[in-house]
Amino acid sequence: MFPCSSGNGYAMPAPEREPRRRRGRGGGGRGLRGSFRGSYGNYSSSTSYSHARQARSEWEPSSKWDEFDAAYFQSYSHIGIHEEMIKVVMDVGCGTGILSIFCALAGARRVYAIEASDIAVQASEVVKANNLSDKVIVIHEKVENVNIQEKVDVIISEWMGYMLLYESMLKSVIFARDKWLKHGGLILPSHATLYMAPVTHSERYHESIDFWRDVYGIDMSVMLPLAKQCAFEEPSIETISAENVLTWPFVVKFVDCYTVTAQELESITTKYTFASMLRAPLHGFAFWFDAEFSGPATSPSNNSLHSVRSNSDSYFTSNNQRRKRSKSEQVLVLSTAPEDEPTHWQQTILHFYEPVDVVQGQIIEGSITLSQSMENPRFMNIHLEYCSAGRSFVKESIMR
Repeated sequence: MFPCSSGNGYAMPAPEREPRRRRGRGGGGRGLRGSFRGSYGNYSSSTSYSHARQARSEWEPSSKWDEFDAAYFQSYSHIGIHEEMIKVVMDVGCGTGILSIFCALAGARRVYAIEASDIAVQASEVVKANNLSDKVIVIHEKVENVNIQEKVDVIISEWMGYMLLYESMLKSVIFARDKWLKHGGLILPSHATLYMAPVTHSERYHESIDFWRDVYGIDMSVMLPLAKQCAFEEPSIETISAENVLTWPFVVKFVDCYTVTAQELESITTKYTFASMLRAPLHGFAFWFDAEFSGPATSPSNNSLHSVRSNSDSYFTSNNQRRKRSKSEQVLVLSTAPEDEPTHWQQTILHFYEPVDVVQGQIIEGSITLSQSMENPRFMNIHLEYCSAGRSFVKESIMR
């Protein structure tokens, strides 16, 4: 059973659940969009409410409707609400424009919605249909080629790909940050953490491989090598559960969007060590990420702050020790972890051609290197080395 805690740990209790159907990239909406809807909506309404409540205490109404009107107008005399309404926002890779529209509805004075693909045409129509053409400017161009004459207060982008860094879109956000973001400006999401952990996945192995051992009574085991190559050569996008994970996760890369450089993303290498928490066949490694939404702060190093959970008062350091966080450190987190609700990103699995049997306490160690493909900078090369019980292996894959 996957380790769990009563609220202070990384993993959550893993109840029995129905098996999830694996979905492709197009399946389902990205969870981030819902997070933006909630965060912007709550931020705006809570601010107005607090000012309105203050206004009611300072003005005696002659009727209930007068009370509501007075509170409404008094709230607009507070300078804070006007500060919120003059922000300039840039949406890097706006897609259909929904995040740009959220920003405009939250009070942004102007939103530059930048999209290189032809979906920008539809984004313009969506903006027009919602009567926001005076606030949201859709620009059909790569952000690197855009010409904007003013700095922006906020940069938003749904840049996260499978395994966090697939498609290399974060480089465009970095470009926009360095060219247009005002000093002290906001980037959302602000931080992200890529995790990995060894997993057992007998059901997946059985349905992909063992099927060929006996097909309606016919021995088709000669198909096994080809079946393994077809099923496990490239990374697989799947939804697994917490029960599949054998250990606490390890941080592959922590990204501070305020300070990260494009150069450091070209190749990432880290060494890892795991101790299996149970006896099971090791079928591969799973990767997932968290995205955090907070303001600029002292940048934690790659050996310090790695995970912040919205439902927990702890975080993990590189040696997986849990440490208390103060309430002021709490931030909003979008998680794609196996124990959380499934998202569009699911989890990325690197399957082995042959499982490795491990026992409780057995050490699994090695290194992982993620680098841009020379074939296509949007692709990602994965070089995985792993060793257990004196046996060493190497797996190389390309995420296309």
